[in-house]
Amino acid sequence: MAVRITHVRVEGFPEDHQHITSYKWVNEADNGSGTSTRPAMVEFIDVKKGRAYVGSGSSRVEVGVVRPQSAAPYLRTYADQQWTNNLLSLPRF
Repeated sequence: MAVRITHVRVEGFPEDHQHITSYKWVNEADNGSGTSTRPAMVEFIDVKKGRAYVGSGSSRVEVGVVRPQSAAPYLRTYADQQWTNNLLSLPRF
């Protein structure tokens, strides 16, 4: 299953990827939608082998899991073999 992340909730400062606490998403295959916490989305990608992305068409960017040594894993977009900031550009909810 793949979902398109449409919104993020950021708590804390600075507003960076590590402070995103939840994600609003749409499953375009069945028009389902929902909200998931950061740990739930990390599990969705890592354990359940789900896929997440931002944008659509030619501007679609995959989401991956970053695992820093001294902090909890978090999500970030990955394009052209580089980590990018597309999630931080999404609307807040």
